[in-house]
Amino acid sequence: MYRIADVKTLPGYQLQVRFEDGTHGTVSLAERLFGPMFEPLRDLSFFEQVFIDEFGAICWPNGADLAPDAIYKDLTVNANE
Repeated sequence: MYRIADVKTLPGYQLQVRFEDGTHGTVSLAERLFGPMFEPLRDLSFFEQVFIDEFGAICWPNGADLAPDAIYKDLTVNANE
């Protein structure tokens, strides 16, 4: 199981992510902020309230979250294709 160790917001609804194993990269959410859970993140002040929960997942106060495994795959497997 992959766990995120650090997350920081960047301009353009992007996140700089670092995993416990040192893997790191940038994830863009600009095209993914739709639907009842993710639309509130379009408010930049709300987007910046991102945090890491006890399971190493990226979360926001409204319950929106991103699975670490999918992010890890995006940063490693998909980056090498």
